[in-house]
Amino acid sequence: MTTPLPRVMPCPDDKPIPPPSTASVFRAFARDLAAGRRPWTAETAQFISGQFDELATDWDTTRATGRDDPLRDALTRGGPFPSGPCLELGSGTGLFTALLAGTFPSVASMDLSEQMLRRAEGRSPCRVRADASRLPLAQGSVAAVAAIDMLLFPSETVRVLAPGGVLLWINQLGEDGPLYLSPEEVTTALPGRWHATYADAGWGSWAVLRRAL
Repeated sequence: MTTPLPRVMPCPDDKPIPPPSTASVFRAFARDLAAGRRPWTAETAQFISGQFDELATDWDTTRATGRDDPLRDALTRGGPFPSGPCLELGSGTGLFTALLAGTFPSVASMDLSEQMLRRAEGRSPCRVRADASRLPLAQGSVAAVAAIDMLLFPSETVRVLAPGGVLLWINQLGEDGPLYLSPEEVTTALPGRWHATYADAGWGSWAVLRRAL
């Protein structure tokens, strides 16, 4: 089940749309992975880690979109949120950690790229290098999982969420983003029954997902 909200943050000009051919390949991979049609292998993890290690040096100045509208809107209109720790998946250089820390009492930033995490020093007090397909966390140990421009690992995401926990699914460039999944695709991929509240905001989009009652 999904519930759309009206847009309140306009879309600015000069949206940095990635090359359509490249983005479509990544979107197909993200959809197949989330739906279980494609495996996540050690070789894939190593490749992705290496790619982002190489991009880390100038990520903030040349690769990051620099827009936090979708996350701000989600945190403003997607609540109420449970009180408890937040797991920030694919945290990168920590550009959004402070925003999450304004809503949740603690934030653990996790990324597959060691170099990205190194550059998050000063932004993310708690940084862990980990593969999102095998999270080093106990079952039901976090109140929220924040996935910003991230691949979806449905079973592992649900495993670490506490009862009443939420998934924040953020796409900074919306449907143009290389890892975009629609709210319907995310709810279908997650084990069990889920409800998504979602909206467009700025250049991107967001969804907050909760287990359906």
